Amino acid sequence: MTMVPAKLRQFLSELQVEPLTLSALLCCSAASLVLLRWLARQKVHRKMERARQRRDQALQKMERAVCQFKQQNPGLKPEDILSLPLKELSENLKEDVLLPEHVLYTYMEKALEVNKVTNCLTDFLPECEAQLQELKRQDVKGLLYGIPVSIKEHFGNKGHVATCGMAHFLDKVTQEDCVIVKVLKKQGAIPFVQTNVPQSMMSYDCSNMIFGQTLHPLNQKKTPGGSSGGEGALLAGGGSILGFGSDIAGSIRVPSSFCGICGIKPTGYRLSLGGIAAPLSGITSVVPMIGPMARDVDSLALCMKALLCEDLFYLDPTVPPIPFNEEVYTSSKALRIGFYDTDEFTMPPPCMRRAVRETKRLLEKAGHTLIPFTPPRMEYVSNELFTRGLFADGASIILDKYKGDIVDPNLKSQIFNYRLPNWIKRTVAAILRPVCPRISKDLTALCGRSSAKDLWAQNAETQAYCHEFTSEWRKLKLDVVLCPVMGPAYNLGYLGKLLSTGSYTYLYNVLNFPAGIVPVTTVTEQDEEELQHYKGHYNDRWDKLTKQAVEDGVGLPVAVQCVALPWQEELCLRFMKEVETLVLEEHRRAKNLL
Repeated sequence: MTMVPAKLRQFLSELQVEPLTLSALLCCSAASLVLLRWLARQKVHRKMERARQRRDQALQKMERAVCQFKQQNPGLKPEDILSLPLKELSENLKEDVLLPEHVLYTYMEKALEVNKVTNCLTDFLPECEAQLQELKRQDVKGLLYGIPVSIKEHFGNKGHVATCGMAHFLDKVTQEDCVIVKVLKKQGAIPFVQTNVPQSMMSYDCSNMIFGQTLHPLNQKKTPGGSSGGEGALLAGGGSILGFGSDIAGSIRVPSSFCGICGIKPTGYRLSLGGIAAPLSGITSVVPMIGPMARDVDSLALCMKALLCEDLFYLDPTVPPIPFNEEVYTSSKALRIGFYDTDEFTMPPPCMRRAVRETKRLLEKAGHTLIPFTPPRMEYVSNELFTRGLFADGASIILDKYKGDIVDPNLKSQIFNYRLPNWIKRTVAAILRPVCPRISKDLTALCGRSSAKDLWAQNAETQAYCHEFTSEWRKLKLDVVLCPVMGPAYNLGYLGKLLSTGSYTYLYNVLNFPAGIVPVTTVTEQDEEELQHYKGHYNDRWDKLTKQAVEDGVGLPVAVQCVALPWQEELCLRFMKEVETLVLEEHRRAKNLL
């Protein structure tokens, strides 16, 4: 036993393994190292299994609570509650037409039903039942009184674990609610479940080794997107009426697009990030943000109005004290709208370009002015500003979090590239440059920045680009911009290889502009036929994978992206509402003609 390293002895003790049975292997240090790694892996597996068991027990508790409530309220009709939009549901709750317990347990039951199809839930928040009773005793009803809210898994909820889909965080129990959860509760909302994320959340998919793969609610061969994929699946399946996600490259907007719901990424720092777990922090070149996700734009506006209150400004004094501007949101003034259906870097599939063109036509018909607009130098933005900005450290921090973890299969190619030494990245990039220039430049960008001086230069370049972009915006006298978003929903197994296709969303994290998603149509048979001729802008491996990823999407939601200048969330939402209204009117007209 004296030959056994101290760390190995500790593992053997924890796992109650008899050292004598392993004496043959311990004769050489190489075998000891192999054994140590195997034991470490087994320890991680056991931690993950315990986490899954806790999740299963929590959902069983949730199911028992629903069953007990249904037995006590046999005449309740869930469809009468689930069919109501948030605005109407909120009014009914405030006027006591509906009781908060009826709404909460109805959504709990529906969330369990959606989870069985999609695997979107990671935890039940049983304290919601105590909060419900406390809420009923209060005299003042907040703007979100009695509204059940689902929360992305890394938002801090007291007494629960925010894993970020990683073994690294499994033992870290949150000591208090994050700021946004506190404000939601003060406004009468009832957080009741946490939803799944991809491992490390640095992915547009939604899969991790702890809780598994989340599936699309409309087509289980597709992903709901990510990293707020659990939220997207739950909301689209009807298991929640209001949810919260986060977004550093499109993680609210991509699942909103894939799942056919609405979502907005506000300007950075308009909402508080206090108390929210993340594997990466301190990034300034690419701005992370949290925001609401819901079935319609009015729900997003109501949520933003509720959050932008004195409680938020008091709890987090770094948030600018700017209340929601109702006058801007309800304005009917004609808009000057820039538009583009390709950024000349990532070619959207035919259905996504069609969505922009059809929305443009509806907006022009309604009296708005549409002006062609092209984001400048998107290849430069993608490589030099986004990738180098997000991975300025050469991905070393995120790789530190992966130590001792088991890489999810969907992220293996992504993590493989991160782990390559910089000299290998540069060598491979040089070899690929003549045949795959886009992939070559991406590999070079993954080397990050070499010094603080280079990082400061990066920040200066980002500021200069932002000035260039806004100067063109001002020159054309634009109010807002209409453009594509990643979509339709990708087939499982592709998103780990296609981070680049997020150029339509991560541009606005680099710029720190508010941007939202509105579903406008669905994939047609004609779209699918036109997809067969898709070659992209480069006709490289990424373009070919994109074509394969979106195949067989007939009937899936198709969305557009609406963008405004910083601190103009209300204008962004107003534009989103205009698009939503015109699309619904067009659908009604088409239906009446049939």
